[in-house]
Amino acid sequence: QVQLVESGGGLVQAGGSLRLSCRVSGTLFRNIDMAWYRQRRGNAREEVATIFSSFSTNYGDFVKGRFTISRDNTKNTAWLQMNSLMPEDTAVYYCNAAGPLQPTGLKPNYWGQGTQVAVSA
Repeated sequence: QVQLVESGGGLVQAGGSLRLSCRVSGTLFRNIDMAWYRQRRGNAREEVATIFSSFSTNYGDFVKGRFTISRDNTKNTAWLQMNSLMPEDTAVYYCNAAGPLQPTGLKPNYWGQGTQVAVSA
């Protein structure tokens, strides 16, 4: 059974930093893509950042160099370092694991429980 355990959310002032962690168990971590999504109140869930099994990365346009996604395959863990936080970054942040690739051509998706990030003005 694949499990994702997140940590690191909290309350921070604008301009501050937070680091989110997501530890994965139950699958071969090096073969899966890891991502962070967020859901702001009243909005759809949106992709924040992805780091693929190849270690290439992708970021949402709103990140604008403020966030960094990383992973350590020896620790089965991915992180999201968030700097220069703004009040509009306030959201529930979800860790996502996709993969490994199945014979069907599809990748199963798994989600963490979510962690609240609140940024005060």
